[in-house]
Amino acid sequence: MLHKTRGIVLRVVKYGETSVIASVFTELFGIQSYIVNGARSAKPKAAKGNLIQPGNILEMVVYHQEQKNLQRISEFKLGYIYTALHFSVIKNTVALFMIELLQKCLKQPEQQEELYYLAERTLQLLDNSEPTVAANLPLYFTLKMAEMLGFRLNGRYSEYTPYLDLQEGTFVDLPPHHVNHLDDVNSELTDMLVHCPQLAALGRISMSKDRRRKLLYAYLDFLKLHLPDFTELQSPSILHEILDA
Repeated sequence: MLHKTRGIVLRVVKYGETSVIASVFTELFGIQSYIVNGARSAKPKAAKGNLIQPGNILEMVVYHQEQKNLQRISEFKLGYIYTALHFSVIKNTVALFMIELLQKCLKQPEQQEELYYLAERTLQLLDNSEPTVAANLPLYFTLKMAEMLGFRLNGRYSEYTPYLDLQEGTFVDLPPHHVNHLDDVNSELTDMLVHCPQLAALGRISMSKDRRRKLLYAYLDFLKLHLPDFTELQSPSILHEILDA
């Protein structure tokens, strides 16, 4: 049966002489693998295959059968045209971090509309954002993704609950007796990120590059604590060392 769905391309691998297999996070079916025949052909028509690149947002018509691991795409076109993301090293690297994080966390092909819309909105904001917003987007996206996977932080930062216990996922009054917690400054910043009223306001949350780096690794450790098969990401080292973000 044919279905219309939007999707974010996560990964593309060559298949045969002229085809590719694309891993796509779709609006309707969650993460799916699609074979695209002729995407690498020399024929002029195959130039459309260039649209299937990691990070691209597509509008697709797809064949979907629940029992199959490999689906087929009937038609596709860009669902959003980036104006800056592919031309900015910083924005492109932030997008690659988001894509890698989605790949690490999405294991089962099940619909997750709310998470899909978050990812699509965040990529579009990144495309149009100022550098200060782009710098904080990995932190925001990691926290919001954890929330949508079922690991919502409980409580709020206050003078009475100034520490965030990452093991329990809650703000507490005293430092826990383990290393998986944040100090008062980082706990307050985390609360500000989680409750940021709109994505564009992320640029008003000020912090040093070193603090941003430590917070991102703390949030990834938080995911690791709650997702047993969560493995290390490669993109943070690019974000922090090459771009010094």
